[in-house]
Amino acid sequence: MENRCVVWDAGIEASLRRDLGESNFLETRVSFIHTGVRRVRYSFRLAELLGHVPDPRKRPGTIKAIVEYTGLDRHQVAALLKNEVKYIPLKALSRICDYLIEHGHASADQLPGALFAVEPENFWELLARRRRLEICLGIRRDPEDPTRADEVPEVSYVVAADSVLLGEILNGVTTLGGTARFQSGESRAVLPHPEHLKQSLVWSPGQASQEKLTERADLVYRDFHEFCGDKALVCVGSTKSNPVVELVMSSAFGCVPYESQDDVEQGTDRALPFFMRYRDSDPHPPSCMAGLRISKSEPTETPGIYYETPEGNWVLCSPPEKREDTGFVFYVHRESQGCLEMAIGGFSGRATRLLARCLATRAESFWPPIYHDQGIQVGAFLVQFSPPAEKSVGDLLRTDLIAETKIIRIDGKVIERRMQRTLGATLE
Repeated sequence: MENRCVVWDAGIEASLRRDLGESNFLETRVSFIHTGVRRVRYSFRLAELLGHVPDPRKRPGTIKAIVEYTGLDRHQVAALLKNEVKYIPLKALSRICDYLIEHGHASADQLPGALFAVEPENFWELLARRRRLEICLGIRRDPEDPTRADEVPEVSYVVAADSVLLGEILNGVTTLGGTARFQSGESRAVLPHPEHLKQSLVWSPGQASQEKLTERADLVYRDFHEFCGDKALVCVGSTKSNPVVELVMSSAFGCVPYESQDDVEQGTDRALPFFMRYRDSDPHPPSCMAGLRISKSEPTETPGIYYETPEGNWVLCSPPEKREDTGFVFYVHRESQGCLEMAIGGFSGRATRLLARCLATRAESFWPPIYHDQGIQVGAFLVQFSPPAEKSVGDLLRTDLIAETKIIRIDGKVIERRMQRTLGATLE
C-alpha cells in the first residue's frame, strides 16, 4: 500500500479526534509534530478485526460473506482484506462498518477508528507499536542433571548469548532505540509501547525427544496466532536452538516445517533465499532453512550462512578462514492482520552477542523492509562481523564486543520470486 499524504487542518483534526479516540489522536498529532513532515502512514485492519488469515488449506468464505452482505465487488473486498486499497469510498466504508457491527466484530463507538492503525516509521517502532509482544527462547538441560530425557529436569537454562540479545531487544522496544529520552512533554506521554509482554520457552534441539520438541513449539506458535488483536512474536536464536524459528520461516515461505530441503534439484528450488550449513558438531535437526548442502547438485562443505543472489548463485556470507561470523534478522509483517513475526540470532554465540551490539547502534539499517506487496512486508538481512584477531576467555562475559560490521540486504527480487509463489497459493 502506498504512503498517503494527509494535510493537517481543522477538519482532519476533528474527524480523527472523533474516530480514533483521544489517545490515538494525540499519538497521530505528535507524529506530525515530531517528524516534521506532513505525512502519516496508516494500514487498513479489516483482516485483523475479522481474524482472517489467508490459508490455502482453509477456505473460511470471508470474502463471500462480506460480498453478500455489503454488495461490494469481490476484488474490492479482497483488496481491503490485504490492505491494498488506494482509496476507500465512504459508502464502502459504511457498509463494512455495518457488517462488522452486525456480526459482532466491533461496536458502533469503535468504528471506523478501529479499522485504521498508524504504521511504524522505523525498526523499533515495528515492535513497539504492537499491542502484545511475545518473545520466545530455546532452553537447554543442565548436562549434570541426573534426570532422564523423558523426565522434567531440575535445572534448565538459556545460553548467555541469547540472554544478551534478549536484553537488547527489550531495551530497544522500551526506549525506541534510545531516542525516547529526547522527546518531552506531550510527545513522550504517548510513545508507542506494547500493552502486554509474554515470554515463551521451548526445548532446543537435542534437549528433548523430537516429538516433545515439535509439540511444544507448535503449541507456542498456535497460541500466538489464536490471540485476537495486534501482536508480534520475536524468536531469539536460529533453528539450531529455537524450533519456533522453523515455524516462522516455513509459514512465511509456504513450505513444510521440520523437513530438509537438501535434496532439491538446484539451489533456486529452495523455499528460503538463505541457508544455514550446520557445523559437523552442531545438532542437525531437519529444517527448511538449514542442512548440510544447498541442493543435490551443490554440495556445501563450509559451515556458515549462505544467501542467494539475483543471478541464482549462493554466496557464503562470512568465510570462517577470515575469522568472520554471521548474524541474521528476518521479519514478516502482515499489516492487514496486525501480525508481526521475527527471527533474530547468530550462527554462533559470538555472532549473537555481536548482533546485540549491532541492534544497539545500527538498528536503522534493518529498515525499511526489502519486500512490500499484497499487504505483506518482509525484511531479510544478514550481518557480517569481522572481530579483532585477539580473543580471551573474558570475552564470554562481555556484552560490548566490537567488530567491523557489514549489513547485507537480501535482494528484493530473490524475496519477491518466492513470496509470489507463496502468495499465489493463499488466494481464497
